[in-house]
Amino acid sequence: LPLRRGSRPGLASAARRGFLASPVARHGDFEWEDAKSPDEVVRFVIVTRDGVRRDVAGKVGDNLLYLCHRLRMSGQVPEITLEGACEASLACSTCHVIVGDGHFDRLPEPSEDEEDMLDEAVCLTASSRLGCQIVLSKELEGMEITLPAYSKNFYVDGHVPEPH
Repeated sequence: LPLRRGSRPGLASAARRGFLASPVARHGDFEWEDAKSPDEVVRFVIVTRDGVRRDVAGKVGDNLLYLCHRLRMSGQVPEITLEGACEASLACSTCHVIVGDGHFDRLPEPSEDEEDMLDEAVCLTASSRLGCQIVLSKELEGMEITLPAYSKNFYVDGHVPEPH
């Protein structure tokens, strides 16, 4: 194809090759994939709001919030109710969790935005974090995550979004 005056060369070559697009990736898609090897598996415990201890497993790189959505929606651990109303955009505290003392210091320092949202959380403790900001690593093997007794969604009409 000949180039017109003032046109961009990149567009002309793209037109010759055809249009290419990457597959669509949505928030939390990675967490729906299984570990590719046993070396990627991270095992830990979640204590539900009712005090029940559940052994769970994720993989290196999983976001804790989205992994909890997978565990609940797949029926593996239906009592894990970690909401995530803002879909991990650091605009709420509905994914507030309490990290066991032995692993709290292994997490990266919380950002100022995360600390601001934790200020809004109920049942706050010294080892509170937002689940959407915890990414699993082998260092976190064996950690204990406790769901607080309740969380508060400040959404005006009490709407509870379903993870998708």
